[in-house]
Amino acid sequence: MGLVIIFALVTLLAIYGMVRSLREKNILGLLFGLGTAAVFGWFTIMTVLHHGYPVAH
Repeated sequence: MGLVIIFALVTLLAIYGMVRSLREKNILGLLFGLGTAAVFGWFTIMTVLHHGYPVAH
């Protein structure tokens, strides 16, 4: 489950970077942030769907 947490943190940081790049009108940074958010966001969603949520012991 640690992998999902890392993927989610990278996704959130990429979204933050996209917003910051949009404010500064940095198109290349926006494109890289969009690509990173798309890839790592997809990995996050698919890992949660495949492995599920951790069970409470």
